[in-house]
Amino acid sequence: MSDIHESGLAPIAQETAPLRLRIIETMRTAIERGTLKPGERLVEKDLCQQMCVSRTSLREALRELEAERIIAQTSARGLTVVKISRRDAENVYSIRADVEALIVEQFIRVATPEDLRGLTQGANELIRAYKSSDFIAIVEAKRVFYRHICKVADNLVALELLSRLTLRTAQLRSKSMTRLDRQAQSIEEIESLVAAIKARDVDAARLAAKRHVEHAAASALQFAG
Repeated sequence: MSDIHESGLAPIAQETAPLRLRIIETMRTAIERGTLKPGERLVEKDLCQQMCVSRTSLREALRELEAERIIAQTSARGLTVVKISRRDAENVYSIRADVEALIVEQFIRVATPEDLRGLTQGANELIRAYKSSDFIAIVEAKRVFYRHICKVADNLVALELLSRLTLRTAQLRSKSMTRLDRQAQSIEEIESLVAAIKARDVDAARLAAKRHVEHAAASALQFAG
């Protein structure tokens, strides 16, 4: 994944993955981290210069991001990063709660002792990230934590869905996750979730997963329009 600098988008190095996919991933990361903000106008010439890519490749990537409703054409400003409505955000969090409850149940049913050690390691990294109050570190640690759960659960469909859902609410998460009280609450929730998973208590783990998302929603929706 290409690094994102505070001043903008970084050039994309020549790699074997299709350029379109690397542009999409770079822009998703920029949106998730707040480098590209909701309502911000996307100027093709500037994006091409920042990422050192052709306009043809960029347009292919932009079409896919537009299909995912991450960016959109507006009559006044052209192509912009989508601002999520409160209702859409509520729906995103409701879906996330069910999906995360599902994957922790699937994880419990197949996890080996080694898988549980990986879960604990991921949780410890996530807790350290929360304690650092570094938004980017939190986002990356959460990504690793849930990727591990989804891979063990053999549910990469859920992983892709969660990635898209969390990206839709990036503008709210960036404000919510940097609140100290929410960080402390999140640490307690992750600890409860991991304890339930390690005890192989499906009902408690599902409840812990749902509560984590519900509390995240309550915190983030304060910033919804």
